[in-house]
Amino acid sequence: MRVPVLLSSLAVVAILGEGCVSNKKFGQLQSSYNELQNQNRALDGKYQASQRELSGATTRVQSLEEQIAAQRNNLVALQAALDKCLNSTSQGNVNISKLVDEINASNKYIQHLVNTKNTSDSLNLVLTNNLTRSLSREEMQDVDVQVLKGVVYISLSDKMLYKSGSYEISSTAGATLAKIAKIIKDYKDYDVLIEGNTDNVPISKTNIRNNWDLSALRASSVVQSLQNDYAVDPKRLTAGGRGEYNPVASNADDAGKTRNRRTQIIITPKLDQFMELIDKAPDADDQPPVVSPQQPAGNQP
Repeated sequence: MRVPVLLSSLAVVAILGEGCVSNKKFGQLQSSYNELQNQNRALDGKYQASQRELSGATTRVQSLEEQIAAQRNNLVALQAALDKCLNSTSQGNVNISKLVDEINASNKYIQHLVNTKNTSDSLNLVLTNNLTRSLSREEMQDVDVQVLKGVVYISLSDKMLYKSGSYEISSTAGATLAKIAKIIKDYKDYDVLIEGNTDNVPISKTNIRNNWDLSALRASSVVQSLQNDYAVDPKRLTAGGRGEYNPVASNADDAGKTRNRRTQIIITPKLDQFMELIDKAPDADDQPPVVSPQQPAGNQP
């Protein structure tokens, strides 16, 4: 930018060197020189400003290039993470599919168990109805019938069966025993266990040593009554006593003791006999009313 100014100065010097010039001419040349100096300073300022702008632009370009490089690295990392996530999702879908299959299999098995239980409950209800339909509402208050896994448990209260503190059958027990004997005889191939049970109150009788004796003697009395009075085949009968050691309730109060003083008639049918009961199920009109067993307070043995 300073070359034209230098040439102009040399031209002026050359002219001056050739000879004297007029004042007017010199003034014009001086004005031209000053103007050129001003232009030179202006151009120099623009040049410096352009240099600064170029330096700033270069810095910005470098920064942008660094940002682009960083973003490219991020893109590579994100792509790698995406690929890994897709692989994990694919494996997760496989695991979820297996879990769903296992849940479906479990649901089918649970439904199978529910259906089996419903069938078992239905068979138990049929058997219970067949065994209890001849008992009256009053008799059902002293008789509790349960069917567990095909085994029939008929529990008779001591108040209904025996005289107080005795193993002798009372006169009021005859009607109920007759009906139970008929049930037993109707299913003549079933095994029958008569089991005596007491509460934990010690017995004080000269001819009975303890509750073991009392429970066994009471069971033996029922067995002999079924055999002698109702012609039940003795080969099917077994008498047993469990004393106070098979309670169904707490002996802490009278209600619990009353429940524990009982004689159980346990009937165990064979599987084919049990299935035959389905065909002998009573009609809905023949089924007895549902009565919650109530155990009245009884005397101590």
